[in-house]
Amino acid sequence: MKAVDPIIDADLDAYVDGELDVARRIQVESYLSENPAIAAKVMADLSIKGELRLALAGENAFGRIETRDAARRLERGLSYGRILHSVQRIAAVGILVMAGWVAHTSFGAFTATEVAASVPAPPYVEDAVRAYQTAKLRETMPSQPAAQYNADDIRAATAIAMPELPKDWKVSDVQIFPSEFGPSVEMAIREPDGKRLSLFAVRPGAFAVQPVSHLALDNAEAAYWQIGEVAYALIASDKDLELDRAAEGLARSLY
Repeated sequence: MKAVDPIIDADLDAYVDGELDVARRIQVESYLSENPAIAAKVMADLSIKGELRLALAGENAFGRIETRDAARRLERGLSYGRILHSVQRIAAVGILVMAGWVAHTSFGAFTATEVAASVPAPPYVEDAVRAYQTAKLRETMPSQPAAQYNADDIRAATAIAMPELPKDWKVSDVQIFPSEFGPSVEMAIREPDGKRLSLFAVRPGAFAVQPVSHLALDNAEAAYWQIGEVAYALIASDKDLELDRAAEGLARSLY
């Protein structure tokens, strides 16, 4: 059996920044699956990075200049903090190696999301869109009664923890759908202005800690993420909805 190098803080920082190759990423995710406390911290770092990305991405549409500048300073502070910590751990390797790593980290912090965006969406996102379309069809059929939502019942029956919803969201229907790895959950939601959303949750069969990503389709928009053994997707047809921001809030409620 091939020995696995120990997972160190530098590996976790690189995982958050999306700088690991596939093999090392799998090793880190296996390590996180056995250390839930560390996994929660990594998820928190991913959430902060996602919030900063959203704040900076929307700078042309909204937000005060002071807020955007603060977001940039915080992003730089987080990056420099990780650089300093890693430099302390590898000082014995030599000044040249250390300097190269610092340069790579400093200039690569904002490129991780672009690389992630080029990776195809996981299969469960397609399942989520199909469930969304099916739920829309159910709404047009008076003979199909709407189910009541109970998060505890869902968790007991499927081992899927549902996020805490905003107080002004109204759950209009909940259905259990089959999937390759077991039951999945589709929740039909109405916003106060009547716009329709769908929250999909499934256990995809592999542990991962993945921040919110976005996928634009012909007939729907999807924001998807994974925490541990459960993956989630927020689906809507309305392109004006801030799905990524809403998904970040749902993800934060899970840890």
